[in-house]
Parts: sequence; C-alpha cells; structure tokens
Amino acid sequence: MSEGLQSDAYPMEEDGEQPVPVRWRAPLASIAERFAAGDFLLAKPIPSVRPMRANIAKHAQGYVADYGGTLVALPEETWETSVCIFSGEGRWEVLVDLWTAEEGRSDLVLLVYVHARRDDFEIEVRLLYVP
Repeated sequence: MSEGLQSDAYPMEEDGEQPVPVRWRAPLASIAERFAAGDFLLAKPIPSVRPMRANIAKHAQGYVADYGGTLVALPEETWETSVCIFSGEGRWEVLVDLWTAEEGRSDLVLLVYVHARRDDFEIEVRLLYVP
C-alpha cells in the first residue's frame, strides 16, 4: 500500500479485478442517480467526485440516448458484478454496471478513475459505454 493511504479505503494494489470498496459505492451510486435523472453534468456537486467535463457529459448523454434504455438508480446487486483494478500511481479503474428500467442490469457501464488522496479519495468520471 502506498505510504499514507488508509488500508480500509482502498483495495489491494495487486493484479486482477476486485470488488468495489464499500466506501466508494455511495458516490458512485449518486453519479448513477444523477444520470438517471438526466443530470449528466452533475450540476450539484457530489462529495469526493470531480466536476464533470462537458465533453464527457455530452458523450454519456448521447450514448444513453442511442442505447435506448431508461437509466435507474443502482440496486445493491450492482456491487456483485462491478469491479475495480489497480492501474498504478495511486489510481484504480472502476467499471460500474448500470441498470435500466427496461432490462435491469444493462450492457452499459460507467468507467471512473478513483484517485488516492492522503486521507480520502477522488472519483473522476471517464466514460459511459458498452464494452
């Protein structure tokens, strides 16, 4: 573990996919809820989440429109299939399975980076897409 990082805040720095840590789930669920409400810019700040870049918000909104489903809030089952992987330099890549009203767990995923901070973490939304 990198010096100064709280061990309960971060998964192990090892190869392979791991479950999304519990501490990260609330802000990730808040992002999904905002997207479900049509707020792709995350107009109201979410603690531990960087402000959305306009080009990423526009891409995400367009991708959901093209997909044709209606995003919904994340159920608890999301965390059974969503994963993170350490990518080095105090950063994890996280894939969150998104859900729609029409099909439940959809093919859409949210890719975020979680950046380690000395006493906390910061989430950066990178992409919403179908892998």
